[in-house]
Amino acid sequence: MKFCLVGVSGVAVDMMVLHLLASPAHYGWNVSFSKLCSAEAALLNNFFWNEVWTFRAAARGQRTAAAVARRLWRFHAICGIGIGLAVGLLHVFYGLIGINLYVANLLAIVLLTLWNFSMNAVFNWRVRAQGNVLRAPRA
Repeated sequence: MKFCLVGVSGVAVDMMVLHLLASPAHYGWNVSFSKLCSAEAALLNNFFWNEVWTFRAAARGQRTAAAVARRLWRFHAICGIGIGLAVGLLHVFYGLIGINLYVANLLAIVLLTLWNFSMNAVFNWRVRAQGNVLRAPRA
């Protein structure tokens, strides 16, 4: 549930930045480039909130700058795949099919949420169970 709430805040950041950058009333940048920027802003927002709230217990004892930097790098690697897919989906939904830009963006985000959660729960904020077996934290 926490991951989803953080995700909602990321959607808000993504939508606001996308609007600011892509809207002709503001900067009017290319939609694909604007999406890359908005997704990166959302990614950094989500990493921060997942680090300090969602997976706080899982990261306990792993708060050194090096450990946080490793998690941020892995988060970027995992979500970077999702960003690439989101840009592609946005191109299909908005550019080819003609769905409203913000509806198309929301559809792309929704489709990639499960990927982001499952991969980050397993590879980023994992915790050790008894017997040194790795298990994903509960959301």
